[in-house]
Amino acid sequence: MKCPRCSGIDSKVIDSRATDDGIRRRRQCLLCNTRFTTYERIQPKSIFVIKKDGRHEEFNREKLLAGIRKACEKRPLPTGTIDKLVDNIESDLFQLGKNEISSSIIGDKVMDKLQELDHIAYIRFASIYRDFTDITTMKEAVDQLCNTKSEVPPAGQLPLLSPAELDKIGKQRRKLK
Repeated sequence: MKCPRCSGIDSKVIDSRATDDGIRRRRQCLLCNTRFTTYERIQPKSIFVIKKDGRHEEFNREKLLAGIRKACEKRPLPTGTIDKLVDNIESDLFQLGKNEISSSIIGDKVMDKLQELDHIAYIRFASIYRDFTDITTMKEAVDQLCNTKSEVPPAGQLPLLSPAELDKIGKQRRKLK
């Protein structure tokens, strides 16, 4: 384990704790005495993703995380939500018990989770995943989302305005009428 400060490779474990998906260890570098945290996760068997063009590629959690982060960029989501979403998707994939999974299955799982999490992130991801060729196709996806979901944002999504600000705007609108 390399020290993040001096890149030394000698360290000792000060504390170990079990977490939901592995072990958290506090370490101390033996060269510069810097303390840092490492996480160990159990790595299940490898899953290969079958791409649209027929290629096989090893499942890459970081690639999935990057795609979802891009869709959720600048969205008011609670800290750790995206990581938890990826954990859930990854867990679902491993529970399928298959060595090879189509990229469309992964994409569909992401779409389902994002639809529950954040409508804007869902549309952003859908625009790439479904490869919208024109604005009409995208409008159909938005209309479908509006028809299946209420105007209330998903439960995990933070409001853009505080309740006090919403009340103030409501009062201003009533005065204008």
